[in-house]
Amino acid sequence: MISFEPTDEEKAFTEVAYKFGGEDIRRSARENEQKGFVHHELIDQVNHLGFLTMEEPESLDGMQLPLISQVQILEALCYGDLGTVQGFPGLGDGASVLRVIGDQQIHEEQRHFVKENSCTIAFAEEVAEEMAQSRLKLTKSNNAYMLHGKSEPVRLGNIATHLIIGIKDDAGETILFWLDKSRNKWEVETCDNRLGLREANIANLSFDEASFSENQIIAKGNNAEKILQLAYTRIYILQAAKQLGLMVAALDYATEYTATRKAFQQPLAKFQGVSFRIAQMVMEIKMVRNHIWQAAKATDDSHSNAEGYALSTMFAAHKGIRFVTDSAVQLLGGHGYVQEYPVEKWMRDAQAQVILYGREREFLTRRGDQILAETEKKVMS
Repeated sequence: MISFEPTDEEKAFTEVAYKFGGEDIRRSARENEQKGFVHHELIDQVNHLGFLTMEEPESLDGMQLPLISQVQILEALCYGDLGTVQGFPGLGDGASVLRVIGDQQIHEEQRHFVKENSCTIAFAEEVAEEMAQSRLKLTKSNNAYMLHGKSEPVRLGNIATHLIIGIKDDAGETILFWLDKSRNKWEVETCDNRLGLREANIANLSFDEASFSENQIIAKGNNAEKILQLAYTRIYILQAAKQLGLMVAALDYATEYTATRKAFQQPLAKFQGVSFRIAQMVMEIKMVRNHIWQAAKATDDSHSNAEGYALSTMFAAHKGIRFVTDSAVQLLGGHGYVQEYPVEKWMRDAQAQVILYGREREFLTRRGDQILAETEKKVMS
């Protein structure tokens, strides 16, 4: 448990985010889902308010806010709708990579594209052990690298102008590099997104012997692995905060519904099974929020166990969002599956979010491996 009191500035920014999310985003959520993208007027609004540049480095004209500030704001935005927020263009998860890289390793050409152009970055990483059978392969030939195959589903992949990819080459070395669609070619295969997150432009990216040069490489070997580790620590925390916002929205909607609808001349909320479920949803949300704040603070303070906190946070957030959104649908009964009510969309978006960023078991396994390694190290010393 951590002791935490938001600053006046954080409170003010979060209040703006809650108002914008609860009104503008919530109002346009169904339209965005039907179209499969976020309306440009909403994007202009969110960009004007500064919500697209919170994670971006100051050297790229970003706000470079601490994670502890960002998680509060993202929770507020996603109170409006997770799918819409996941569909905002810009640097996306790639912003965390650029934040970790720092000024020294950002090439001048990359800096130019990010600062001067309308740039949308999709970030794909295929170096984890569970991706050992990935269909995306990287080979080196003389001074050039060749990329072949198809990636896993990538958020914003359908509209990306640039890619940041982390992958092991045929020699087993981790390579982190960036591609520019104006000179590097790839095909986009839009994913079957009937489940949820239709607005997020999720796609598989296909490469047919696509080549890129050494000057497009950001980092290699241990340096690349360290960058990916630190970037994913930040990404997991930010994504968990988004999921928390959706959880709070689902709780509030289900609570209001059960408090105002009656059966047998009394509100649904008075029935024991309903009140128990709402209490469980509240406890789940409080637990996830504490995980997020602890992980965000640890990362901001460069705590040695920040990655472990981030893995625990994502596990808790995945478990929580599935439980809370499913519970909201159940509490509405038959209405929970009707599109006139938002909870069915939130449940579908929650399931798609978990699939996109990894199931709970993956984070639990990785955190368990960390704990065992730490314990073994202590015993051996």
